[in-house]
Amino acid sequence: ANSSQCCVTMSSMSLTAATSSDEEDDSDSSTKPIRSEKKKNPASLFQTGGDPPKEKKSKKKVPPKGAESEEETPETLQKNSNKKGKAKKSKKKEERPPSPVIEVDNLEEFVLQPAPQGVTVKCRVTRDKKGMDRGLYPTYYLHLDNDKKVFLLAGRKRKKSKTSNYLISIDPTDLSRGGENFIGKLRSNLMGTRFTVFDNGANPDRANADWSNVRQELSAVVYETNVLGFKGPRKMTVIIPGMNADCERVPIRPRNDNDGLLMRWQNRNMDNVIELHNKAPVWNDETQSYVLNFHGRVTHASVKNFQIVHSSDPDYIVMQFGRVADDAFTMDYNYPLCAVQAFAIALSSFDGKLACE
Repeated sequence: ANSSQCCVTMSSMSLTAATSSDEEDDSDSSTKPIRSEKKKNPASLFQTGGDPPKEKKSKKKVPPKGAESEEETPETLQKNSNKKGKAKKSKKKEERPPSPVIEVDNLEEFVLQPAPQGVTVKCRVTRDKKGMDRGLYPTYYLHLDNDKKVFLLAGRKRKKSKTSNYLISIDPTDLSRGGENFIGKLRSNLMGTRFTVFDNGANPDRANADWSNVRQELSAVVYETNVLGFKGPRKMTVIIPGMNADCERVPIRPRNDNDGLLMRWQNRNMDNVIELHNKAPVWNDETQSYVLNFHGRVTHASVKNFQIVHSSDPDYIVMQFGRVADDAFTMDYNYPLCAVQAFAIALSSFDGKLACE
């Protein structure tokens, strides 16, 4: 049931987590390092050639050592699509070896590093609306979803921008543009339907002679309004740089607005560029809502819930995001995304022109 066939008279327009058992066997590949039935290594979907980056910043120094996958058992697929969208968490643990803990020795390096192949990095996003103007400009925090709740990133919308502009920082208390903790930003177009994610490099106007300090574009997100306006499931396209043979991101440093990810994608100039989409949810007559299989990681219905996949392998979940409480969301990402890319994509879904709770 794709979104163009949906009925307007439905009682619940928000996206719930799926229960269908036919998805159990084949759609859990994002959580298992072992993909015995996959003939193709998912990493090959993202390789575009590309020259290895010249400025190697000893990226291999602190590889993350694994991912948090407590409660992540395909067998305990929960029924998440009842009317209130809540699910009982199953405490039952299958006999699986305990997951190694992700080590974040160098935060700046970790958040820009692609997730290790075969590992799902599980995170939690919390939204803080308390305080003077946080109703309008909430602060968003990203932590690893594990026992230690390691802080990774914070993001907040800038107040005096003509378009939506979110700063992303590796310090939960310093969200200034000039601070040394500034790690990236998310910028939208005037309509609030297209977003670009930058790292903390320099604007092309302030480039070095060799352009080595110019900011990279880490991803772009395009939201398509469907025939139901914002009531039906959203359609998202996510554009990211490809990966080179060393599994490192191909640097994309546009010299002007015509050379960025969005323009390349629009002109179908897809060299070193990968196009991803949100997985189409399926309409469930019983619950009168759209459903997706989140494997127990999402418990509340929300139009913000989504999964990002490559069209060549829709079972490999590159990223998923969904509500678990009023101001709490889970955000899980896999190779080739890094934390900054995934967090910025999640922030785009909160933006005012799109965000209907």
